[in-house]
Amino acid sequence: MDLFISTAHAAPAGGGDPFMAFLPLIIIFVLFYFLLIRPQMKRQKEHRQLVENLNTGDEIVTAGGVVGRITEVGEQFVIVEVADGVQLKVQRHTIGGVMPKGTLKSGA
Repeated sequence: MDLFISTAHAAPAGGGDPFMAFLPLIIIFVLFYFLLIRPQMKRQKEHRQLVENLNTGDEIVTAGGVVGRITEVGEQFVIVEVADGVQLKVQRHTIGGVMPKGTLKSGA
């Protein structure tokens, strides 16, 4: 009968270290922390600092790709001049980055 059915070898019941059973889950969590969670928290912190340090005259680009110069800074909003006489009111958190001074003059 052993020709068609392999003999099952059972592991001893109740044996093993409970820590070793959770070790793969712990390793996966540590990998997720260092590869996903920690870098995202770092990016959020950098963006928060960028938004807090905005000043009048900074040349910025919004998350939507609008490029302009800040003319007025408020608590929640900033006024951005995108062309001569054209101003937009945008929320501070939508600002994606601050560009080097003189970028608008060289690109126009």
